[in-house]
This record gives sequence, structure tokens and C-alpha cells, in this order.
Amino acid sequence: MSQYQQETAVEPVADGLFKGHICGDWNIDTNPNGGYLVSVVMSALSQSLPHPDPLSVTTHYLRPGIPGEPCEVSVEVVRTGRTLSTARATLRQQGKERIEVLTAFGDLSQAVGVPHQLSMTAPEIPPPEACVERNGDIQGIALPITERLDVFLHPDQAVPGKAQKAEINGWIRLKDGTPPDTRSLLLFVDAFPPSVFPLLGVVGWVPTVELTVHVRKRPAPGWIQGRFRTDDLEGGRMIETAALWDSEGSLVAQARQIGLVMQSS
Repeated sequence: MSQYQQETAVEPVADGLFKGHICGDWNIDTNPNGGYLVSVVMSALSQSLPHPDPLSVTTHYLRPGIPGEPCEVSVEVVRTGRTLSTARATLRQQGKERIEVLTAFGDLSQAVGVPHQLSMTAPEIPPPEACVERNGDIQGIALPITERLDVFLHPDQAVPGKAQKAEINGWIRLKDGTPPDTRSLLLFVDAFPPSVFPLLGVVGWVPTVELTVHVRKRPAPGWIQGRFRTDDLEGGRMIETAALWDSEGSLVAQARQIGLVMQSS
């Protein structure tokens, strides 16, 4: 098993109930990354549903996870059909709900409708070796997660408060060399700095309220390119949209989230 698989693994202990452990090496400052928590839940869902790929995943974040502590994931299969399976799941720690997930699984290797194709083209950005590695000194917080992920940012968007718009482009991959799959895409959409960072500067913690991810295709091996932008920020609440492309230029995931832009300390 890869490092990512080991540290998101859960084991069944009863019908619809799984036990796992939340590793602190995926933290943003002192809190486990939200995409990492979803990956733990995906481990339980993949053992509970007959279809292999998450197609739609909506997560509500109720409380921060607790690093270094055990967790429990309960899964309720809502419906299983020929092309789709639907389920809801809850991750708990210390008896309290941390995240709630509603998901639809399918099989992205099989077409289910019309053959016509519409897609978004990835923007042209510098290659990873010409980009700036994400680190805690730039963002102003500790980033243990950078020991698990390679994240490189467009050089024009890597300095806080020096860009003219709230947008981040860059590259991401698992540091241990594990090829991306449809489950790790759910981690990648939540592992870049907030897209308001290049415009506003150091903004402190930006907790996610709700995140919805649509997985579009199984990714090819190699780097994943990401684009994140905020066009809506009001009263400390931002709406961020994201898109991911694989090493062959195929759109593999889109996401949208509402987050809270907190004051920096």
C-alpha cells in the first residue's frame, strides 16, 4: 500500500461501520486537511458500494478533525442501481460528527449517454520546475501536509497580496510517487492555498463550510494541474471554484466550495 492508502485506510468492524485513524501529517496548521478527511471516508465508501468511482461528493464540515486520534466512519447505502450507487457517510471522533458526506458512485470507464463532448481546456502555465513550492513561510502557517504532497504555484500568484485577482494556478502530486486516481482528486481540490491569498495576502485559516466535487475522468499518471478562483467574497464568506486537469490535458474534476475567510492573527 502507498503512504496515502495506508494513512486513509479504514477497516470494517460491523455492518456499515468502519474504524480508522487520523494522521497528523496531513495537517494545515493544527487541523487535518478537509480533503484528507474526505479521503478517509472514501475508503469506507469504496468498500460499501459496487461501483468503483466517486462521481459527485458533497461534504459538510461540522467540526475540525483531531490529528493523532482514532475515527469512526458510518455508511448508509441509500440506493444501488445499474449505473449509480448513492450513499451517505459520517466521520466521527470522540463521539462527535466531524464531516457529513453525500455521494454518488459510478464507473467512469463506461459511457452512459450521448457521445458528444464539451470540456474546458487547461490554461497555459509554467511547468512545475519553474513554479514556486508551497510552504508555510510564504503562507504564514505551519503546513505538515507538504511532507505528503508536492504543490507548486504559479510564480506570479505565489507571493501573498501581489496579484490583481483571486486566482491560483499550479501543480500537485503525491510526494511518494503514487499515481493519481479518482479518490486522490478529492484531496487535490482542497490542498492548494485559498485563491484569495494572492489578492488579499496572508488571511489566516480559511475553513470550508461545504465542498462539492464532480469527478469527470480517471486521471492519467503524472502531475495534476489545478486552477482555483474566487469571484464572490462577501461578509467573510467566499465561493471558490476549481478545475483539475491530468498530464494529458484532460479535465478530470471540478469543484465548488463555500469557505470562511478569517482575519489573520
